Amino acid sequence: MKRLLSIVPFFLMPLVLAGCGPDETGPDVFIVAQWNVQTLFDGHETGREFSQFREAAGWTEEKYRARIVSLSRAILQMAPEESFGSNGLRRRARPMPDIIGFMEIENLGILEDFARGELSRHGYLWAAFASIPGAPIGVGFLSRLPIVDVRAHSITVEGVTAPRPLLEVRVKPAGRPVVLLLSHWKSKRGGDVATTPQRRASARVAQRRIGELKAAEPETPVIVMGDLNENHDEFYRHLGQLLTALLPDDPGAALLAAQRRPGSPPDFLVLSAEKPPRAIFFPGNVHALYSPWKTEKTGGTFYFRDRWQTIDHFLLCERFFDGTGWNYAGSSVLNHAPFVGADGTPNSYNPRTGRGLSDHLPLLLYLRNLGEN
Repeated sequence: MKRLLSIVPFFLMPLVLAGCGPDETGPDVFIVAQWNVQTLFDGHETGREFSQFREAAGWTEEKYRARIVSLSRAILQMAPEESFGSNGLRRRARPMPDIIGFMEIENLGILEDFARGELSRHGYLWAAFASIPGAPIGVGFLSRLPIVDVRAHSITVEGVTAPRPLLEVRVKPAGRPVVLLLSHWKSKRGGDVATTPQRRASARVAQRRIGELKAAEPETPVIVMGDLNENHDEFYRHLGQLLTALLPDDPGAALLAAQRRPGSPPDFLVLSAEKPPRAIFFPGNVHALYSPWKTEKTGGTFYFRDRWQTIDHFLLCERFFDGTGWNYAGSSVLNHAPFVGADGTPNSYNPRTGRGLSDHLPLLLYLRNLGEN
C-alpha cells in the first residue's frame, strides 16, 4: 500500500448572518453524503484533462466557477429549508451532511472552492483528497468535523492497477471514531468481463483494510462507500457465471469464489441484507457488509440503457447494528429536483452548454448515536 496524500486541513471564517448561523447536527445524529459529480475539472489546464474540459473545446474558468455554484446550491438542497415563524426567517428542515465524499474531482483546490463559496456558512473546514500520480481525477472528502487521520491506499494486485486509490479518513462525531473508506472503482468501459479484475483488485484492498482495522480496533465501525461500478445484484445480472467484485451471501457465489487460486486472499466484498451483516456461505476471513440496496431502496443512482444501476454504495460493518455507539438509521437516494431532470433520470452535466449537475444521484446515510449499554 502506498500513501499518496496526507490530510490538508484549511480554516475559513464562516459567514454568520443574524439568526442564520451555521447549522449543527448535534451529538445524536451523524449524516454522511456521497456524490459522483461527473468529471469536475477546474479552469487551469494541465494537459491531463478530458478533451471536453480543455480550452480548445471551450472550457473556461468562468464555466468552472459557474459549475461550483450550481453544484453547491444543489448540495444545499440535501438539507432543504422550510419557513419558520411569522418573521419569515427560513431554517433547515434537516441538518447539512457532516461529511461528503466526492468522486471525479480533479484536485484538492476544488474542495477548497466548495468550502469558500456557497457552503461557507456551514463549516466545511476540513478536506482530504487523493489520486494516482498523473491521473486526471481522484476522490475526496469535505467535512464539518475534524478529520483526525487520513491514509490513501494505492491498488496494484498481480500487475493490475486500479485507476484511483482508496481514501481512508477517520472522524470522531460525538467523540466516537468512525472510519470511512471512499473508492471509485474501474468502470465497465471496455466490457464487464475485461474490467472485472480491476474492480476485484480494489475490493481486495478494501477487504484487507477492513480486516486490519477489525484486528487492531474491533470496536471501531467502518463504512465502505463510493461509486463501485457494480450493482448490488451484479452476480445475478451475470446469471451467476462471473466472479464479480460484489457478491451475495449465496452458495453459488461462494462456490465460484472457492475455485480461485488456493490460498489467495479474498478479492471481493460480500453484501448482506442481514442486520448485522453476516456471510454464512463464505470462510471466516471474508467480511460481510450490510447493503441498504438489498431490501430498503429501489431505483438507482445511475441510468444506463434504459435501466437503473445501483453502482453507488454505502456498505456497513456489523458494528453499526450492535445497539451501542453509532448505529444505522437509514439511507436515501436524492431522486428529486434539482438532481433529476423532467424525465426522472439524473440531471447530467453538459460542458458545452454548462447546464445540468451530474449523471449520478447523491446518496445520504443516517447514523444515530445510541450511547453505551
